[in-house]
Amino acid sequence: MNTNSPPTARFALNLLLDDASRLLLLKRVDSAHLGPGLWGLPAGKIEAGETAAAAAAREMREEIGPDHRVELTRYLGPIRDTYYGGQYEIHLFQQRWRGGEVVLNDEHTAWAWVAPEDFHRYPVMDGIEEDIALLGFWPQRYLDRERIPPHLREDAGKNRGQTTISPASTQDAGEAVSGNRGLSPIAGDGGEVP
Repeated sequence: MNTNSPPTARFALNLLLDDASRLLLLKRVDSAHLGPGLWGLPAGKIEAGETAAAAAAREMREEIGPDHRVELTRYLGPIRDTYYGGQYEIHLFQQRWRGGEVVLNDEHTAWAWVAPEDFHRYPVMDGIEEDIALLGFWPQRYLDRERIPPHLREDAGKNRGQTTISPASTQDAGEAVSGNRGLSPIAGDGGEVP
């Protein structure tokens, strides 16, 4: 994995969990550049001059519609990917779904709230198990062990030198990512969510 050179692209990924700890997955169209026909997350590329939090909010609006309310529960990043040779920088936004309606755009054909015990039934994009292991919100027994990088298999959810930001106020943190009032500072960060 090459982490010494600048990333070729930066991505913001939203891992949305409901109150039953089900994860929102979106099925990608067969013509998608990455992960055609596979299940993925509301996520996308961080544009030039855009913060990771702004990209996360934009991708949610674009991919699941504007009628949703979320609460940021954890941010982890920047991280270099494992499955694409370290060429991508990723930012993980774990969020609690607080309501709204999922309305898909033309990048997806279906959506599902997936319980941990049903996760194995969904063919997911490379890296999804890694993201779940990094955030540690589900026990690893629900994941395909072969798709979890070896360095994460024994101590899921532990960060090795990564930045973790916990919101000082769930309202401020949720608004920072959902875009309701723009970006808000988060305690321990010294400024805005990236």
